[in-house]
Amino acid sequence: MENWKQTIITTRRGNFEVFQKGEGPPLCVTHHYSVFNETGDYYAEAFTTSHAVFLVNLREAGQSDKAAEPFQLSMLETIFDLEAIREELGFEKWGFAGHSTGGMLGIIYGIYYSSRLSCLILTGAAAREYATFSKECIYNPEHPKFERMQNLIEQLKRQGIPVGKRKQLSEERTKFSLFRPEKYNEYFHRKISKSMSADRMNFFNRELPIYDVTRKLVLIAAPTLILCGRYDVQCPLTYSIEMKERIPHARLVVFEESNHYPFLEEAELFDEELKKFLSAIRSTAS
Repeated sequence: MENWKQTIITTRRGNFEVFQKGEGPPLCVTHHYSVFNETGDYYAEAFTTSHAVFLVNLREAGQSDKAAEPFQLSMLETIFDLEAIREELGFEKWGFAGHSTGGMLGIIYGIYYSSRLSCLILTGAAAREYATFSKECIYNPEHPKFERMQNLIEQLKRQGIPVGKRKQLSEERTKFSLFRPEKYNEYFHRKISKSMSADRMNFFNRELPIYDVTRKLVLIAAPTLILCGRYDVQCPLTYSIEMKERIPHARLVVFEESNHYPFLEEAELFDEELKKFLSAIRSTAS
């Protein structure tokens, strides 16, 4: 599989490591606390046949600049950074696709900069804190696998874990979020690897308890596609339904045999729905 091309983008807000792959209209993909490299990302890979994808390492991730102040790791400041990258690349508009906390960033992006987005694709995301009132969420203390998930996350934050051990922990964590965990090796068969920015995740965990932008969803004007697995244990389906009801003209697709990774668990259907959405956007624009 072809590697992603790495570059450092110098912007008015600092330097950011960006990986590029694919051809077509520009699409930004990122995640709130993942650290990407030349091997890419499973979610971003799903868009490389239709777009020139820009996979962004945010502050404190990879070779991107560090945060001079803690607030620079917030969701809103992150969107300001993405806008600076878009401007430096010279795009009047680009699309944005985000999975999980990447989708949460996409929601903020759509609220404040819809005029700069050609499309918005939100997968397994939520417009508000999703654990406190959701017993079906694995981050809710009443979920039977809550304690083990927390333990895995804390271990994965540590530096210096042997590669084999990290892979084992990551695999166990991911299996909790699959409809058919026994198919893990079938889904994750490519040589794609990424890590986690502990600083970004720790700041996210502080910001999450007060995260609620549901009343502002009406401000999103970019064409929006919402995708969610029926059995998502991280951001339960309830939150995608809520977004569909509040974002003007948004389209929601529910994947009946998926948990948190519909782009792998039902890859063909995911690709089909993506093509439908993009075709509809082109038809409207012409």
